[in-house]
Amino acid sequence: MSRRPSVAAVVIGRNEGARLVGCLASLKGQVDRVIYVDSASSDNSVAEARGAGAKVVQLDPSRPFSAARARSEGFEALGPETPDFIQFIDGDCSLEPGWIEAGRGALEGQSDLGIVTGWRSEIDRDRSVYNALCDFEWHRPAGDILTCGGDMMVRSTAFQKAGGFDATVIAAEDDEFCIRVRKSGWKIRRLPLEMTVHDAAMTRFSEWWQRAVRSGHGFAQVGSLHPEYFIPERRRVVFYGAFLPLFALVGLFLSWWLIFAVFLIYGLSYVRTASGLRREGLVAKDSWTHAVFLTLSKVPNFLGMLVFWRRRIAGRNMSIIEYK
Repeated sequence: MSRRPSVAAVVIGRNEGARLVGCLASLKGQVDRVIYVDSASSDNSVAEARGAGAKVVQLDPSRPFSAARARSEGFEALGPETPDFIQFIDGDCSLEPGWIEAGRGALEGQSDLGIVTGWRSEIDRDRSVYNALCDFEWHRPAGDILTCGGDMMVRSTAFQKAGGFDATVIAAEDDEFCIRVRKSGWKIRRLPLEMTVHDAAMTRFSEWWQRAVRSGHGFAQVGSLHPEYFIPERRRVVFYGAFLPLFALVGLFLSWWLIFAVFLIYGLSYVRTASGLRREGLVAKDSWTHAVFLTLSKVPNFLGMLVFWRRRIAGRNMSIIEYK
């Protein structure tokens, strides 16, 4: 009888409180080991993790924090007895029952499969439009994919061959890692199964705006490392988040027709976005609401791209951009 592949979990967090308690509880009995990596929490996260039986890694605050750094140091903390597979999960998520067995079975059944992921859902989707935006963002088509989010089960050999996460990437670090995994010859697949439940807890416009700034930083930073990636996203951000506002500003001094043309282009983009969301399954009311934020997001996205390039030109560290 063949040995069942081992699975360890690496949980990352910072001041997650009750959400971390729920995350650790959801892992109980599903994985062989749990590593919790803490980024200088000021709450009782470390004590809760130790009480739940997890091995705790506290990141050295003298170096910039990032989710990528936390995941990589969590992998290193597994030591020489590396498990066959690692389930990465954020501390504001909880694992769905049955996911570990499904992920393990998929990786065990196909030797060139490096990563499997599933669907992430919002625990309180209707609490705010921002939570609803996240919930829709998480539900992408199943099958072979190019990249996935940070909740993923990874084959240890694929993680090592790709070189792990790049600790300097502060946003879209999961995309950047997946790109290198695929370049190393591995496949990535999303299974048509619920994997995790997430708690975005976004209730304020300012939180959504800052999250969009962080996304823009990710577009620019990952694009600088892999120029072939995020090309359409970067082009849309520059056009809608920079060029059109600039043309509108020029129109204030030259011609009101320029301003009218700019608003017409935004309007057409809004309608096209809403129609695309309808085709993806959103009901009419939600599609029109979501389209407002997706259209507006190009402005904070562009600001995030500017933050990256300013940091890079100045030779500054890529510090995290927190939105809550």
